[in-house]
Order: sequence, then C-alpha cells, then structure tokens
Amino acid sequence: MGYVAYEASKINHVSVGNLTDGTSNGAAAGTENILMVGSTDRCALKTQNPIYGLCSQGVTGVNSDVVMILHLDPNAKRISILSIPRDTFIPNARKDGANKIDAALAEGPSQLVNAVQEDFGIPIQHFVELNFDTFAGVVDALGGVNMYFPRRLYDAYSQLKQYHIGCNHLDGMAALTVVRARHLQYQPNDSYGPNVANWPQESQSDLARIRRNHEFLRVLAAAVSAKGVGNPITDAKLVAAVAPQLTVDSGMSNSHMVDLISTYHGVDSQTAPQYTLPVMSSNSYSYLYKGYDYGNVAFPDLTPDLTTIQAFLGINGDTNTMNGKPLPKPSEVTVSVMNGSGVSGQASATSSSLQALGYKIGAVGDVTPVGPVAETLVAYNSKDPATLAAAQRVLRSVSGQAILAYQPTNVNPVTLITGTHFSIDSPPPPPSSTTTTTKPKGTTTTTVPPSTTTTTVPGFAPTTQSTSGLEPWDPRSCTPTGGMGP
Repeated sequence: MGYVAYEASKINHVSVGNLTDGTSNGAAAGTENILMVGSTDRCALKTQNPIYGLCSQGVTGVNSDVVMILHLDPNAKRISILSIPRDTFIPNARKDGANKIDAALAEGPSQLVNAVQEDFGIPIQHFVELNFDTFAGVVDALGGVNMYFPRRLYDAYSQLKQYHIGCNHLDGMAALTVVRARHLQYQPNDSYGPNVANWPQESQSDLARIRRNHEFLRVLAAAVSAKGVGNPITDAKLVAAVAPQLTVDSGMSNSHMVDLISTYHGVDSQTAPQYTLPVMSSNSYSYLYKGYDYGNVAFPDLTPDLTTIQAFLGINGDTNTMNGKPLPKPSEVTVSVMNGSGVSGQASATSSSLQALGYKIGAVGDVTPVGPVAETLVAYNSKDPATLAAAQRVLRSVSGQAILAYQPTNVNPVTLITGTHFSIDSPPPPPSSTTTTTKPKGTTTTTVPPSTTTTTVPGFAPTTQSTSGLEPWDPRSCTPTGGMGP
C-alpha cells in the first residue's frame, strides 16, 4: 500500500475551479460526474511529433477533441458515459460568449467545466485530462490492446494505416491513430483494390469517431480487467505505469481514487451504457453568429437531449439535474420573453403559449438577432438553486434547437430568448380530446416511439441518435481466440 501511494503521488494535479459538490438528494444522492477530456495541446508535449503538427510551426490550438462525462452511481453500482460532440455550439463555451464546446479548453479546464454545467445542467465533481502522449502512455502501460479490424482502414490526418483484416495488437501510438480518426476511409471489399484513393470516406466525422471511441473504451477496460485489478502486485505495476500519464483536479485525492476502484471494479464495462448527446449538424460550412463565421457547427435538439441526459444521470424529467431536487411547478415561475429571431410577433405569441402552461409572464420585448439562424436560449442571471431550477422548468416546456444559457447581465432572473426553430409545448388536452400544435414555419416534428422525437430543420441534417451500433468497417474487440468480437 505504501508503494502504491508513492507511485500514485506521481499523478499530475491541477487547479480546477467551478466544480460542484456532490448531492444527497433523491436519485442523485451520492452520485459523481467526472469530466474526461482529450486535449489537442501540441505545445504541452514533452517531445514534438510531426504526426500531430508542430507547436514550433504554429499548431498551437488547445481544444478538447474528446469531451466525455463519466457518471458514477454508488447506490446502484452503475456507471454510464455521455459524449458531447466537439462542434456543438453553446452559449457559454468561452468567457465572452458562444462558441463550439471544443473551444472552451483554450481558456482552461475551469471554463470547460463551466460550459458543461451552465449550458447542459450537468454537475461536474472531478476532471481528468489526457493529451496525445499521455493517452499513448496509458495504452503502452497496459501492454497495448487487441482490436479486430473487419475492413482495411486509412486516415490521412490521424495517420491510421491498418491494412490487416483480423485481430491486431495496438501499441499506444497505433491506438492513438484509431481514436483520433475522423476522416476515415475504408475498403468495402477486395474489388476496390489497394489504392486508398478509391476507398469511400464515411460521412459522420466526429460523430463516427465518438462511436469508435466508445468501443475503444470497452476494449481498454477489458485490458485493465485482464491485468487483474485486485491483485496487489499487478495493481502496483499498473499504478506505477499509468500514474505519471494522468492529469486530474487537485481535489481528486489518492484515497478517493482508491475508493472508486474498490466501489466499481466489479462493474461490467461491456454493458455500461454509453450515450452521445443528440445534435443536428449544419449542412453548411459557414455559420454566422454576431458577424463571425464559425464554420460547420452542430445545434442541440432539446427533447432528445433532455431524454438522453436524464437517462445518463438516472433521473426523471421533473428533477433538477444539478442537485437532484424536484423542479418547481410552472405556476411558481416567472419568465420574461424576448424575440431573438426578428420574426414579427414571436415574443407575444410565445408568452401566450407559456401563460397557457401556467407560467407567470414578466417583460416581453425584442433583442438584436445574432444571425439568420439562432438557438433558443433559456437564460438565467444567477446560479442560485431557485433561479436555476426555474430555468430548467422553462426549458422542459420547449422543444427544438434550444439550450440553457447563463447570462449574469440579464436583468430578469429567467428569460426565454426565442430563436429560429423552436416550439412551446401545448397544454395537456382535456380527457377524450385531441390538440394540434402549431410549429414554426419550416420546422416539422414527427412523433416516434416513446421519449424520442425526430425533428427536421432546413439547413440541418436530421437529429443523431443517443446510441448507435458499430458500422461494418469499425474496429471492435477480439475474442479470446482472435476472432471478431461483438
């Protein structure tokens, strides 16, 4: 134990602000969320590698290409993972406002924690970060991993060149080419020949990478388990090899990490739920916001997003995601409405719809539109529990491209700022009657099986799913005999 404690002291601890204390309320009691980040910081690498791009040549961007949240529930001995696509456009990505979520890390881990909590309402208790080198170091510390490749694969950007079909052993660098790949080309069959220029490229980019990263995590977890967690000799070797590769928040003590291992080491990582936040990706590579072009972006789709977050956290729709307490009733909430799209009469119509749901209405007016396409924001000016709970209640009465937004300069505690594609829920119909909901022009919603909504918005691809199976070309686990795993 003393040796392990000594080796664990080599873990890199950094100061991370804005973390949320755990809660003792309801289904969320005792649960913990760990924000796990893959950083692209080339300048932080001990040895520069041309494969990644060189800091000395101006490749100095610090982004979080991988943003995952690990949810731990000690009561149910349950773990789950939620990935947030890197191009998701959110209002509090930067200290000065909106951007893609992967841009938050450039202002430090505290800002990324803020962005996740302020815009998605997911509390974060701890932070873990790996860069290119440290990721490869973790894989090498485990002696590498085995993955089965059902197709030949190539990615010019990540340097993935896997031409052997079957079970392949990957060291840290080879594993890194797999998890970084988002410009993947694959050989459907031998008739396409060996020239990669003839191979098709998959279309989902980062979303496809998330799918493969989830599978890689399962493989990695199986490799850790195979090393014999619980055996003091192998555990000491694992800690000695992995500890120097990890960067965690200063509040994550060695004793707490030991507690996590003892609590969750028996959980089957192969059956743990892995979710991806549903998004609508823009069909254009030019998104204008306040006069600046942000390129290709993805917008949230609120109804499936809320359903996914609730499933991830193990709570119901009437629970405050930040503290596990019940949300207030609409009649207990006052909400102001501002027209942020420029559509004539939108604020008045929206306030009437909210009033029909039982909300009290505050100010009604207009704000300057941010661009031709805009998200709908449920803005709140304080992080006190009552104000945030009121904002979450309003959010649950909206559907479409909508999200929470912390705006401390807002004079109203809770304000709905209308965007271009959203709708307000209709009041519950009287018994034995039906109600028709009027949607904004250009937006259609089709109801499919329970808790799932498919939304069509001009200029955006259909909403992605929170879970998806592997494609025929995706690498996956190997069986003990070297065959293709599930």
